[in-house]
Amino acid sequence: MSLIAFHRFLIAAAILFCLGFGLWEFLAAREGGGAGAVALALIFTLLGIVLIVYLVHLGRFLGYDEGSAPKE
Repeated sequence: MSLIAFHRFLIAAAILFCLGFGLWEFLAAREGGGAGAVALALIFTLLGIVLIVYLVHLGRFLGYDEGSAPKE
């Protein structure tokens, strides 16, 4: 497994964590969790979305052109 493939795996795991935790906090806020639960839900949902954008454009962020990668 290449380093970039492992990085993609870690980012995908972070996305699942952020969106899952955001959903959990949203459900807690609906059950009377207060403003703190709403804030955490919004922050982690936004962070999950930012990580999705990062994952989609990872090659550009790293300056890595997947079409010209050397064959291993």
